[in-house]
Amino acid sequence: MRRIGQALVVLGVLLVLLYVGDWLVLRVRVSHGTAYRVVSVNQFLATPLKGNKVEYDLMGTMPVTCSRSIFPQQGDPACWWLEKHTAQWE
Repeated sequence: MRRIGQALVVLGVLLVLLYVGDWLVLRVRVSHGTAYRVVSVNQFLATPLKGNKVEYDLMGTMPVTCSRSIFPQQGDPACWWLEKHTAQWE
């Protein structure tokens, strides 16, 4: 049981170090002007109908700013994740 606790502490420390390193790399990219990118995202509206049915409407394509990082940074999603999830539902 003690080894599991130690392994969890080590894993937590490694995750914090990875996040801090990701933030530092993003700061360097910001200073060079290469930290952000724009990805086109399709927005859909789900409208509930009678009889437990749902109608899906395409609202349009919208450009979304993303950060070139592993984790979401500065309130923007990570580009690698956003490029794989180009549909947003409302």
